[in-house]
Amino acid sequence: MGDNTFPKLHNSMWPGLVGKGEDEPPISLDKMLDMTQAAEVDGVKFDGVDLFLADPHTSIDADDDAIKTLADNVGERGLAIGSAVAPVWPPVGGGSAMDQGDGRTAFLAAVRKSCGIMGRLRDIGVRHSGVIRVDTATGVGEWAEDPAGNTAVMAETLRLACDIAADHGEQLAAEGEICWGGMHSWRHMVDLLEAVDRPKVMGFQADMAHTMLYALGYNAPEHQLITTEQLDDSAALDTALKTIIDALQPWTIDFHIAQNDGTVHGSGSHDKTGRHCMALDSNGKMDVVKHSGMWLNNADGTPTKAMRHICWDGCMFPNAVLEDQQTWNDILATMIKVRNAHGWKD
Repeated sequence: MGDNTFPKLHNSMWPGLVGKGEDEPPISLDKMLDMTQAAEVDGVKFDGVDLFLADPHTSIDADDDAIKTLADNVGERGLAIGSAVAPVWPPVGGGSAMDQGDGRTAFLAAVRKSCGIMGRLRDIGVRHSGVIRVDTATGVGEWAEDPAGNTAVMAETLRLACDIAADHGEQLAAEGEICWGGMHSWRHMVDLLEAVDRPKVMGFQADMAHTMLYALGYNAPEHQLITTEQLDDSAALDTALKTIIDALQPWTIDFHIAQNDGTVHGSGSHDKTGRHCMALDSNGKMDVVKHSGMWLNNADGTPTKAMRHICWDGCMFPNAVLEDQQTWNDILATMIKVRNAHGWKD
């Protein structure tokens, strides 16, 4: 594991399951853990992993024996467990936050089960930080049929989810991603968080690849801050990102380092979602170290310390890339640069 510098460095497990080609099999949790454990740069290794609570990785219906096995599997590798993605989407058993009937019931059940699993991992001693991530699990088009009314319904669902999380001593983080209705623009994201109005329980999970797309207004042109042609203008990009970060950083409780080339990629319900780039992709539009600092630091340059760990999110890559150990060494090296620039001593 790493040293005593914070934030701790985590790797995400869900790239093994999501965003790949239809003909590609999932990459097992054991394989993802193996590659995470093996990554090393100048003696520094990953400190932990963030999970997706869905088959075939971790069943949302895992019993206590399965949870203990998971804890042993991760802990014996010298890794901790941090945040987790709750399976709130219909394809994995959840339901839309905009559906006041069965959809809401399924959404809340996914949150409740996720809180139970992650709380048990905390009790066992393998989990020391992290949140439970949720989305609205509904498309932008459906939301746009009645923006105000649908936002109110989703806020009600999320407040009920907050009640569940609070009862379990957990926090929820809403992932801003342009494919999810009510979360598809930086302004709509703030509106939804304010409508939920549970700042001690529900915050924002910022993924750099997705928040950069907020600036481009792909699914909310009325909130566009920059054109694709301006992405190579560092001053213009910095200004656009600062507007977004000023609005959302006060809510941010979970953070994903990522890169984006300004294009979008969609599959299934993920319509026009962020196309993550590899850590060293020359087409990436962001200065990952600098722009991470805009999220991780206050205006005076001091660290916010809002997160005990940060995570790499690298979806949308084929298995050949994900199963190459150098991929994870490059990712770890980038995260170390971020922490060296913006970390702090505990």
